[in-house]
Amino acid sequence: MELIDTHCHLFYEDMKNDISAVLNRARELDVNRFICVGTNLDDSRECLILADAHENIYASAGVHPHDSKDAPEDYLDQIAELMKSSKMVAVGEMGLDYFRNISDPKIQLNIFREQLALAEQLQKPVIFHNREADEDVIKLLSEFPNITGVAHCFSSTLDTAKTFVEMGFYISFSGNLTFKNSHLPDVAKELPLEKLLVETDSPYLSPVPFRGRPNEPGRTRFVAEKLAEIHGVSLKIVADKTTENATELFNL
Repeated sequence: MELIDTHCHLFYEDMKNDISAVLNRARELDVNRFICVGTNLDDSRECLILADAHENIYASAGVHPHDSKDAPEDYLDQIAELMKSSKMVAVGEMGLDYFRNISDPKIQLNIFREQLALAEQLQKPVIFHNREADEDVIKLLSEFPNITGVAHCFSSTLDTAKTFVEMGFYISFSGNLTFKNSHLPDVAKELPLEKLLVETDSPYLSPVPFRGRPNEPGRTRFVAEKLAEIHGVSLKIVADKTTENATELFNL
């Protein structure tokens, strides 16, 4: 059995400095491959360094909505340059966050649209972030009908999830699927396993029973176990399906 953590930020000091132990702990939980996701140009480079050093780590490059206000003028050229590596599997993390609004929404929209255009040009999937921005995210994605990708750390409504799936996107669940009063089990239940991925978003969103502690990739296992429970199938079925989905989407 194999699980893939399709979204983790391994470049944070605590994890990066302990990477061998982090990967070993993950292996013990059958999590064997990892996508290290960039949120700005500096950490996208860090992701690639980690991916080059470890056969089972892949990387993505992008500018997160929080970081979009700081994107340098030539940021698209820099992403395109990073994407030349065979270990780079997606453009992102990109998207919109109207919950925290750390960057002006206009800037967020512009940077998101430009990265979608780049991904289309490079024929790469996208990893997108959506927080309280359903309408605008759907609107922007619909401008690029040829793009595939994943709604990472999904936290929105069933209607939004169904719209993403109809548009050809995958839905990825993180540790918040396991939280006590979460509405996400009701969403996950209505979605086909053929369109689902699992992730940790490490070091954030540790699943139950580790909630409140720094997260790490091995805990993808607990998200997958929760998904198996919701769908009434074995963990192996969820592992096989989500691994197959990730392999196909990211061309691993």
